[in-house]
Amino acid sequence: MGKIVVIDEDECTGCESCVELCPEVFEFDSDAEKAIVIKPEGGDEECIEEAMDSCPVECIFWKDG
Repeated sequence: MGKIVVIDEDECTGCESCVELCPEVFEFDSDAEKAIVIKPEGGDEECIEEAMDSCPVECIFWKDG
């Protein structure tokens, strides 16, 4: 298997920058007030890398699936 996108939800501050950059991969969970991955297999890797770079707490990463 390939790699999947993961958010460490304990670290997520709910800034929504990843949601704004890649809405096809990330979504905001308003109940938890945190971002979640809705498409773990990813999508546009450039977009996901930009979301990773823009995350203020660096809680988005790739994991071997």
